[in-house]
Amino acid sequence: MAAPGTWQQEQISLAYLSAVATRAGVTTAHWNVDKDAVDITLKRRGLLAEFQMKCSYSPTLLSDGETYAYDLDIRAYDILRDRERSAAGYIGLVVVPRNLDEWLVHDDESLLMRCTGYYARIQNCPYVSNEGTTRIRIPKKQRIDAAGLDNVFTYAYDRLFVNQGDEGVQ
Repeated sequence: MAAPGTWQQEQISLAYLSAVATRAGVTTAHWNVDKDAVDITLKRRGLLAEFQMKCSYSPTLLSDGETYAYDLDIRAYDILRDRERSAAGYIGLVVVPRNLDEWLVHDDESLLMRCTGYYARIQNCPYVSNEGTTRIRIPKKQRIDAAGLDNVFTYAYDRLFVNQGDEGVQ
């Protein structure tokens, strides 16, 4: 059983979001420096959303059985929640099997990714006084798929043109 490296977890999370975005007709831009807590920017018809991607083979599942918890560092949280961002900030969590050899199934006709992704909006979340990390709740119903990206871009539109005082995580 091969143990994944953190760099491999980062790469599969980016590949997952890129694949889903491509299928949904969304363009992507990857950042080679994570200075602004953004790994990937998504664009659809002039609307933008930015994601800090994470990956886990053993995510914390809360007692409701429907929500993952992820401890996001405060620096990234504060950057992604900033009201003055031009693009809404999100965290994406890709869940993979523990065994690296099971992440992909590749044969003569196909390549299958054995993982799934979820998202939570950090944009406009409240200030927290924690110094290290803050726990983000990521509902399983908020999947990174075509419908989930539709919701992300609906928020991006509403944030700019409709609901300019929205608060909290979605």
